[in-house]
Amino acid sequence: MNWNNIQSQNQIDDLVKASHEKYQVIFKHSTTCPISSMAKMRLESKWDLDEVDAHFLDLLSFRSVSNYIADSLEVHHESPQLILLKNGEVIHDSSHLDISVEEIKESIDYSDKA
Repeated sequence: MNWNNIQSQNQIDDLVKASHEKYQVIFKHSTTCPISSMAKMRLESKWDLDEVDAHFLDLLSFRSVSNYIADSLEVHHESPQLILLKNGEVIHDSSHLDISVEEIKESIDYSDKA
């Protein structure tokens, strides 16, 4: 699994635009939270989604970017949190132990050939 690190609001705008071409996942991670570390490890161990670009936000280091995500995508802030985007819209949002590759797969339209 290759994470793209998010460090700016401009990157959020860019990945929202990119979601018109390919599914985009944002994983908001708290580096001090054991549940967040477990969710990240579960994603990494099961990741087999070539049709999805994965983006990682260290929300402790980039809290303003985390706030921007919540405001611009109109999602309630959680930690950890996984947000799946397609065509500029949030199509899946999960947190804590509900974060899984299986949940992402259930939200993907495979007939779309994203």
